[in-house]
Amino acid sequence: MTLRMILSFVIAFAAAFIAGKIVIPILVKMKVGQSIKEIGPTWHLNKQGTPTMGGVIFIAGLFVAMITAGMPAILRGELTHVFVFLFALVYGAIGFVDDYCKLKKKENTGLTGWQKLLLQVVAAVLFVLAMRLTGIAQAELYVPFFQVTVAIPIPVYYIFAVFVIVGCVNAVNLTDGIDGLASGVSLPVTIFYTVMAAIWGYEAQGLFAAALTGGLAAFLCFNFHPARVFMGDTGSLFLGGAVCALAFAFNMPLILVPLGIVYICEALSDIIQVGYFKLSHGKRVFKMAPIHHHFEMCGWSEYKVFAVFTAVSLVFAVLSWLGVKARF
Repeated sequence: MTLRMILSFVIAFAAAFIAGKIVIPILVKMKVGQSIKEIGPTWHLNKQGTPTMGGVIFIAGLFVAMITAGMPAILRGELTHVFVFLFALVYGAIGFVDDYCKLKKKENTGLTGWQKLLLQVVAAVLFVLAMRLTGIAQAELYVPFFQVTVAIPIPVYYIFAVFVIVGCVNAVNLTDGIDGLASGVSLPVTIFYTVMAAIWGYEAQGLFAAALTGGLAAFLCFNFHPARVFMGDTGSLFLGGAVCALAFAFNMPLILVPLGIVYICEALSDIIQVGYFKLSHGKRVFKMAPIHHHFEMCGWSEYKVFAVFTAVSLVFAVLSWLGVKARF
């Protein structure tokens, strides 16, 4: 099984890298350029016009790995990775529509907040229903570090699951604010899932996680500062969907608390900033939100933000492993 997961990683990396070489020139030719908000860091304005929607690069790599390395599992009826992929793809499609609207209007606003929220909630409900009806997800919560599993009423489980999924997806989306950040922060997360699947025998989940790791690693070759392409909402919403769907596929959604600590901090910083700004009539907690912009305003380079945030993600991935290793 481990060899198949390695193969999945290699295929996804190779396919995504080749896709990047093909797709980026096409995006440049089509003038699919990112619009930069004027309220953002002024030094980001020179990124205006950098191709966006680059998430299709690692999605393509993942798809190729799914229909090659993942096909034997599909033929045996092991479809968990298919559900996870399709769910993430739905979120990627929502992001694609948002990116397209931004490009059409030639500004950094696409779908309205309510439109995105409604689409995301519908997608989350359908995913949870599919996972429950197929018996993959159970109406219970495994609590990392404490090694206990708590059964909860099914209606409560659905509400909890939808809240976690929508929150996680949008937190990952917020993390995609500087070159390579979402990719770098997410690699320890996907590696955690891959190692966990390899050791505990979750082949389908492992094939997907390994392929996502390979696709992200290849994409980072193009997305690292100075970025030649941005993943856009197409990529960040797909990535968020994949990260949280894997947590549910392993029946341990609460692992997202330590594992996704950077995502959570990014989202909380934005919520705190907006809430305090409204309550205080114009005062701010951070120099700019999400928090990666705060550190930029404090003088950190994009390289330093990338390195520190990725290192934090790696440390918490290791801690997450310590918190769940006794489960099996």
